[in-house]
Amino acid sequence: MKVRGERECQSCGLRWSYYDTGTVACPECGSVRSVGVDDRTEHTDMPVDLDLTPLRNRVDSVTTAELARDIAETCREYTRKRGFIDNGQLKPLDETYVAAVELGAVATAFARRARPSDEAELYVLDLLGSADRGERPGDEAVPEEFNAEFGLAMADIVDSYQRDLRRYLDDNPDQHAQQLSGRIRDHRKRVEALDGDVDPADANRLMHAARDLGRYITGDETAAVTADNWLAGLEQDRT
Repeated sequence: MKVRGERECQSCGLRWSYYDTGTVACPECGSVRSVGVDDRTEHTDMPVDLDLTPLRNRVDSVTTAELARDIAETCREYTRKRGFIDNGQLKPLDETYVAAVELGAVATAFARRARPSDEAELYVLDLLGSADRGERPGDEAVPEEFNAEFGLAMADIVDSYQRDLRRYLDDNPDQHAQQLSGRIRDHRKRVEALDGDVDPADANRLMHAARDLGRYITGDETAAVTADNWLAGLEQDRT
C-alpha cells in the first residue's frame, strides 16, 4: 500500500516516521490524530523481529507436539507483518523470513500428525534452534514426510515476494524482470497444483530464482543470469 510515511501529531506536534513505528499513533502522547506531511510511497513492511528464544527455553518442559502449535503461531504472527517494500525501496528476500515460513509450515504439520517420526521431530527442533538467525538445514535434510509442506512453504514465500515485486515493477518497469517473474509464477503454480509434493531441491531452486530476481531488480545485473539458471534447472528436471 502507499502511505505518507512522515507523520505529524495533531495533538502534541511531534513528527516521526511511520516506517520506524508501523503505526499512525503518536509515539509521544499516543494520539491517533496524525497527518502525513510527505508524498505517498509504497510500503509493505513492518518493524518486527522474530525471537524464538522463549520457545527454545520450553523444549525440555513440554512435548514437541505441544510446542509445535506455539511455534507455528509465533511464525505466523511474524510473517503476517512482513513485507518487502520499505519506503518505496524493494528489500531482498531474506533468509529469516524464508526460515520462519518453513518452520511455521513444518511445525503445523508436526502438531497434526498422530505419530510423527523422530527425524521429523529433530528437523522441527533444528529449525527452531536457528530460524531467527536466518539459518536453516539444506533441502537435502528435509524429511520425506515434510516434502509437501516444504514445497508449499517455498511456493508461499515466492508468492508473497512476487506480490511486492509486481508492486515495485508497476512504478519501476523492467521488461526482462517481468519475463523472469512470469516464468517464476508458472513454476510456482505447478508446485501449488501438485500440493507441494515436489523434490525439495526444486522447491528451493524456485525460491532462489525469486530471490535473485529481486537482486537483479535492485541493481545486481549478474543476478538475472543466476535467476535464469535456477529456472533452467527446474525446466531441465521436467524434461
